[in-house]
Amino acid sequence: MIFLDYNYDSLLERAFSQLPKLSEEVSDFKIPNADSIVQGNKTIIRNFSQIADVARRDIKEFARYISKEFAAPINIEEGRLIISKRVNNEEINEKIKKYFNTYVICKECHKPDTRFDSIERGFVTIVCEACGARYTIKYY
Repeated sequence: MIFLDYNYDSLLERAFSQLPKLSEEVSDFKIPNADSIVQGNKTIIRNFSQIADVARRDIKEFARYISKEFAAPINIEEGRLIISKRVNNEEINEKIKKYFNTYVICKECHKPDTRFDSIERGFVTIVCEACGARYTIKYY
């Protein structure tokens, strides 16, 4: 009878080396950039409704987030967001990216297929329709 001198770690390493290599799933999802202009002391995001559509969020809820982030009153007219403050495009895109990373992209599978399930006591429950994950975060 032949006894091989294998320990657990070497057997585990050997098993993992024989597994097929799984490719990382590549997503074609990109966070949209704002098309904004400054007119006087106001900033207009011309493609705001398209950004809200990509996020799959209500335009008024998304506008409320932007208003709080910039501490400025907002107005929605014909799919455009008017911020009563001068804001450069980089700052707007930074806030949009922050919104997507916090409230749109799933923390588990990193896909943008989420929805708000419930909003209670300053917290929102987010449900991922791709992987089924549920988590609660502070609501804006």
